[in-house]
Formats: sequence, structure tokens, C-alpha cells
Amino acid sequence: MRVIVLAALGFAVSAGQGLADVKAGLAALDLGDARTAAAEFQAARDAGDGDGAFYLGRMLEMGIGVRNDTPQAIGLYKTGAELGSALAKNHLGSLYLNGQGVIRDYKKGAELVCEAAETGSADAQFNCGVVYAEGRGVAKDEAKARTYWQLAADQNNIGAMNLLAVQFRNGTGVEADPAQAFALFQKTAEEGNPMGLFEVAQAYETGNGTAADPIAAYAYANVAAARSHPQGAELRDRLEAGLSTEQIEQGQDRAREIVAALDEKAAAAQAAATAEAEPAAPAGN
Repeated sequence: MRVIVLAALGFAVSAGQGLADVKAGLAALDLGDARTAAAEFQAARDAGDGDGAFYLGRMLEMGIGVRNDTPQAIGLYKTGAELGSALAKNHLGSLYLNGQGVIRDYKKGAELVCEAAETGSADAQFNCGVVYAEGRGVAKDEAKARTYWQLAADQNNIGAMNLLAVQFRNGTGVEADPAQAFALFQKTAEEGNPMGLFEVAQAYETGNGTAADPIAAYAYANVAAARSHPQGAELRDRLEAGLSTEQIEQGQDRAREIVAALDEKAAAAQAAATAEAEPAAPAGN
């Protein structure tokens, strides 16, 4: 694998680079340095780190620094899964569930994503919940699905929070709890999620789970539309038609505040990620 992947990037790696790690590879990717990233991931994989194999596979699957090679990427995902990488198991399981690059195999896909879920991976917990909810490769079990989604939601997984919120809103398999649904949608809206923004707008419009507030409904629908929710613009325009000029101004002021808060949160997250990727300063003499 070293010869194929790294030679394609135009350089070789010596055995002495085995101390390189996945974190350094990700930092190199953030800087756009695919060659160094591949070297770091390869060294990690050679040291028995399945995540190194996973990230090498992602570079090949996405064509980062090399020409796309999905079959070879899948081979790396299988290696990563064998080495115990939850990332590799979850991604490979998703490929089997969707039939992308491999045969569609619900049983194998469910096995892999649920194995990854047991390691505490929020994304895998979300996917494992989906296979139990749909009965894909496992016996359908809505209670198990909710258990996995709750585990993922506890780690702020947006997809899991939205699915739980839908169940609480509709009373699907649980007692309807509009207030709990609104609280979950509010959390995903605060992350800029289009579905969360749209659902919060609807809740403010109808007073379902919170006090009705047409101005807040308009503001959230406005932001949902800007975030490309497929029904966001329609809801925004319908709400605007029932507001006075003063209310529209207030709603647009509120929308600007929501966007500013989202931008500030995104900037803080980016700054934190950059700081984490930067090497530690050398100790003074």
C-alpha cells in the first residue's frame, strides 16, 4: 500500500516515520498538504492504528492528492475495521447499507455500524439507531433505535436530536411531548441546522411546544431559507404576508441576530480547531 499511495503522491516514506500519527495527518490536511498527511496516516496504519488506514482510504475515495480509487479505499477501510477503527467500521458499514462501491448487504452493514456504536461513536450510534428503526439487517426494534439515538443525542449529534424530536413531536413510539421536541429542535437550530431552524419556526408559528410568536417564527424561517431548507422560503414568505411592516422589520432584526450568533459560534469552533492543530511551542531554555 505504501508504494501505491505514497508513490502516487510523488515521494517515499522511510521506516523511521512510524512515530507519525493521525492527528498530525489531519493537521497537514487542514493546511492542504496531502503528501505529508498521507505519510502520517501511512505511518499510523503501519503502527497498527486503524484510523490511519481509514484516513488513507478517505483520501483515495475523495481523490485528495491522488486520483480517486474507490476499490483501494474500500480495502483500506476493511483493514481499518480489522484493526478496530470505529471510523472505518462506521463508514464501511454505511457503504454496505447504501451499496456504494460494494454490494448492498444490510446484515454486514448493520453489524459494522453497530459494532462502531458500541465504542461510543456518536455517528455510529445514529446509524445503528437507523438500522434498528428501519429493520435493515437486524430485527426492527424502535426501542433500541431510540436508545442509540439518545446516546448519540447526549453527544450533541444533530441527526439523532432531530430524529428524537420528530418522535416526540408526533408521538411515534413514545408519548407526544411537544415541549421536549421543541427543546431538541432548538439545540440543532443553535448549530445552524436547517431542519432545526425550520422546525423551530413552525413551532413558533403554531405555538406547539412553546408560546406562539409570529415574529420569531418569521426570523427562524428566514434563516432556514438562507440555509437552503427546501420549504424555508415558502414558510418565510407565507409568514411575511401576515405581518405588518413593523413586525417584518423586527423579524429581520431577529434573523440578523441569529445569523450573527451562528457566525460567532462557527468562528470560535474554527479558532479552537486551529489551535488544537498547531504544534506546541518549544519549551524555553
